Amino acid sequence: MSSKKTDEPSKAAGNGTDELTAVVEELLDSLSTKFTTVSSEIFAKMDDMTRRLDNLESALQASEEKLSNVTPKRE
Repeated sequence: MSSKKTDEPSKAAGNGTDELTAVVEELLDSLSTKFTTVSSEIFAKMDDMTRRLDNLESALQASEEKLSNVTPKRE
């Protein structure tokens, strides 16, 4: 009979540990998913910024070329 009493707390503790493990794993999976999503969004925004900066640089170069062609050269 005494062995039954010692097994019961062990099973309860094991069950609680299993539940805690499941909750922690679920939390880690959720955090991992959120991290992946945020990382993807950041990279997309960086790509957009790069594209916009390239367009701005091209526009500035075109503007400089236009000004150099329009402005009379001093001798």
